[in-house]
Amino acid sequence: MDAPTEPVETTLSELIDRLHRRGRLRVWSLVITLFGDAIVPRGGEAPLASLQDVMARLGIEAGALRTAMSRLASDGWVVRERRGRNSFFSLDKHGQHAFDLATRRIYAAGAPGWDGSWTVAIAPPGGHRAHDEALKDSGFLKIAEGVYLLPRTLEPNYDATLADTLIIHGSSAEHPQMLRSLWPSDEIANAYAGLIADYAPLAAQLASTPLPTPIDAMAARTLLIHDWRRIVLRDPGLPIALLPQDWPGEHARKLVGGIYASLSGPSEAWLDGTGLPPLIDADAFKHRFGA
Repeated sequence: MDAPTEPVETTLSELIDRLHRRGRLRVWSLVITLFGDAIVPRGGEAPLASLQDVMARLGIEAGALRTAMSRLASDGWVVRERRGRNSFFSLDKHGQHAFDLATRRIYAAGAPGWDGSWTVAIAPPGGHRAHDEALKDSGFLKIAEGVYLLPRTLEPNYDATLADTLIIHGSSAEHPQMLRSLWPSDEIANAYAGLIADYAPLAAQLASTPLPTPIDAMAARTLLIHDWRRIVLRDPGLPIALLPQDWPGEHARKLVGGIYASLSGPSEAWLDGTGLPPLIDADAFKHRFGA
């Protein structure tokens, strides 16, 4: 008779099943998560066989992965290089830049610091639609057509892409409740609460029982960061002073950071075994999530 499945394996299986039950799975997005989280820190290139191993553990067939890689290549996200009978993929400059912009928010230790001042951005006439995405990615809240508001954190989080936008800096001691109606706080709070409910069992189990194989750890880590970044990159990243008292985002961040720390050792061992180069900046990796 087969031995009973260990609880931690069951929990991972349930998380993978949940991934597939959410609707049409965007395999290309999961691949980008894997690249940004695990492959870019090691030089940015990986053999197709390694990608297939992780995706197979997440229940994704080789054909679906090949289709996703073809789409990413045609959209300018990845570059393919053949060496003999093997294919190697790396993020191109577009893909690298997109994930670099997200990295600080994904692996931040907590909510940003805030000096109490604000930034107002006003897009040029007729140009606000082109600026919506860039401003949103930079943490601005849209308060009217072409007008955007940002709590000015201690580390500015907007860049030269807004060079043709009117930027006004100021300060205010009043933070009316109306501010919270400018962004989907209930939707994002519910997403954080759902992530906590989904991953709390895994966190508890990993405290005493590791996943049985390094590929399990790599798959779990990829899934964790994929689910985390889907939420945190929709969150404007407001300072604590502007968040509701019962905001679940920081609880979720601590939970994700703890699980990530538990998975890092065995998942990095799996990456070592695939022949990928060592971490470029081991110290920066060690301090993800403020560890």
